[in-house]
Amino acid sequence: MTRKYELVYLVSPDATDPQIADLHTQVEAIAQRLGGTIEKTDNWGRRKLAYEIGPHKEGTYVVEYIDGGGELMKEIDRRLKVTDLIIRHLVVRVDEEQTVIERTRGQRTETSRRRRIARGLPPDRAPGEGQRGEVEDDRDDRFDMSEVER
Repeated sequence: MTRKYELVYLVSPDATDPQIADLHTQVEAIAQRLGGTIEKTDNWGRRKLAYEIGPHKEGTYVVEYIDGGGELMKEIDRRLKVTDLIIRHLVVRVDEEQTVIERTRGQRTETSRRRRIARGLPPDRAPGEGQRGEVEDDRDDRFDMSEVER
């Protein structure tokens, strides 16, 4: 079963650009060998860390979006744990969030359709039809800054 994962790894500030590129090619080779694909890679560059990790005060962040199975991610996790240049890494499954969002959106649509039919309206809204009092520019006037300032 193919799932979507987000892999973030923090590379030591001592690493050079060719070494970081080599790490990426290693992850890509593992993904291809185990039947996965890398959708996108973002190199965020060298940044200061929020807190020191050992002797490191900064590091290079790399984010990779991967399609693959659990065995693929276990192998990548195992390899990153033993790589000396990697300070920290994190793997997050992101397809579950998308599934929850789609399910919630579908439930809201069905509820809205049932309510509209019960009121004698067509099940789907017409273009330009909105709720009463809906503001076009999506501003939330509940938090007006004039009340806060004194």
